[in-house]
Amino acid sequence: MLIKATQKYTRQAPRKVRLVANAIKGLPVEKAIEQLGLLERKASMVVLKVLSQALANARNNYGIQAADLKIDSITVSVGPSYKRFQAVSRGRAHSILKRTCHVCVSLISTRQPSTDSAKNKVVSEKSPSVLKKAAKLDKNVEKTQTGEITPKLALIDQKKTSPAKASASRSNQVKPTKVLRHTTHK
Repeated sequence: MLIKATQKYTRQAPRKVRLVANAIKGLPVEKAIEQLGLLERKASMVVLKVLSQALANARNNYGIQAADLKIDSITVSVGPSYKRFQAVSRGRAHSILKRTCHVCVSLISTRQPSTDSAKNKVVSEKSPSVLKKAAKLDKNVEKTQTGEITPKLALIDQKKTSPAKASASRSNQVKPTKVLRHTTHK
């Protein structure tokens, strides 16, 4: 099952964002978040934001935990460029292109998907009529001895690891696995 999240018109050059995206491509989500916390680039915050959006989509829409997810692909495509100019001597102007990009992250679940995607949705505990309907349709809801209907799916832990907390703990810090290099000139 693919879970996607997209951020459009990010005000950064796509070449700079691709360096960070290639560093975490194919990693499990937890290791990718840790890796992004260690990279000292502005683009790592952009990729982290889109990755956390995809993770929230997986939690809220399908009930999948972060431990069961892996990054399938990260695409960074070119967006429109803002055209500006820099005034130079003798009344001339040099053109400046302020580039933008679109970042798309797709996650894949490592666990086997169930036969019906409606079974994975978390049912609200506030309305008992919804729970009764879900009990008839869903095998993941169990009835207790007191007659209460409770979903078997546990609420997902909403802990988020921020890059500031990851860089604050220097004792158990891991070095980045891939070295980022500029490939402008050869």
